Amino acid sequence: MGLTSYLVVSAMLFGIGAFGFMARRNAILMLISIELMLNSVNLSLVAFNAYLPNPANAGAIFALLVMAVAAAEATVGLALVIAIIRTRQTPEVDEYADLKE
Repeated sequence: MGLTSYLVVSAMLFGIGAFGFMARRNAILMLISIELMLNSVNLSLVAFNAYLPNPANAGAIFALLVMAVAAAEATVGLALVIAIIRTRQTPEVDEYADLKE
């Protein structure tokens, strides 16, 4: 399997995640879509690192950094979403318009 195959799969996953984020109105599903997009970036980084002529593991280190950011985003984002859902009694983001003020 070549680099092109990995990049095609990564682009498809990113597209599915972007569509899921834009099409959904449920806050938890939006967070899942963001995670899918971050994981597609990790797939492409690891694929690039594997096909470098002189691998310096820079892609793997950057992928670990992205995974750490994704874990922090999931933790903080899910905590905020659950707190908002408990107070508003709905996971729909259209109902959160009064949080702007």
